[in-house]
Amino acid sequence: MTTIRHELDALALPDIVDRALAEDVGAGDLTTEACIDPDTQAVALAVARAPVVVCGGAVFARVFQTVDPSLKVGRLAEEGAYVPAGTTLWTVKGRARSLLMGERVALNFVQRMMGISTMAKTYVDAVASVHGKTRIIDTRKTTPGLRPLERYAVRVGGAHNHRDNLGSAILIKDNHIAACGGVREAIVLARARAPHTSRIECEVDSLEQLDIALDAGADIVLLDNMDDATLTVAVARVRAHAKTKGNVLTEASGGITLARIPALASIGVDLISVGALTHSVKAADIGIDFA
Repeated sequence: MTTIRHELDALALPDIVDRALAEDVGAGDLTTEACIDPDTQAVALAVARAPVVVCGGAVFARVFQTVDPSLKVGRLAEEGAYVPAGTTLWTVKGRARSLLMGERVALNFVQRMMGISTMAKTYVDAVASVHGKTRIIDTRKTTPGLRPLERYAVRVGGAHNHRDNLGSAILIKDNHIAACGGVREAIVLARARAPHTSRIECEVDSLEQLDIALDAGADIVLLDNMDDATLTVAVARVRAHAKTKGNVLTEASGGITLARIPALASIGVDLISVGALTHSVKAADIGIDFA
């Protein structure tokens, strides 16, 4: 799996890297400045210590070249490739001081990004074991300030993104429904006030709410915290609705685990949103060692 459908947000990257370096190196590096001669040269290798989906090469390079533009970064592993433990991903050559100042920030970024890309692949593979038509998507449960990197990592792992921010799509959630007075009321108001280009997605947590949402004209229904039996009935109702009123997409959300993915895909939901891809991911085990 080496096809990358979207590029990293190049406009967001400099600010993200600058803030991280200012946080870690803003006052200098007392240890490195005390121990390492300014002219000492070194070569560092970034090595995967566990199998990973390679992700973050541009971020890795940006960190080191922001610290010291004279550093030379080499990429040995293709972005998006699934590689075994022991694979050398990238190399950095140049001043030892600069390598030491940048290594922690670079690792913090790529370890998290590869944790996400690798987890995303496991979910995508679980769908593919059934039929591969259901999409795995992320949520807005991202680390503040790192959303562009985390959502990119989701894509590198073969999954897809949900709405990028509150201004990019309409998604009526339970608290919107409570504030509006009901599912129908919320959908009617959204339809009247939303741009004509926007589809209306509405969260429902019961079959009763689903029927109301379909009747009110929702374009997408988020089936929240439903067990497999209820989801099966819900998807059947949506398909029956589509025969006369038009297609409505179904999204399963809430209580999603890797073990449930094959069953959910078999039920036939169009989308499975997995907050764990970004809010509960374990950092990948990547090390930087001097050669």
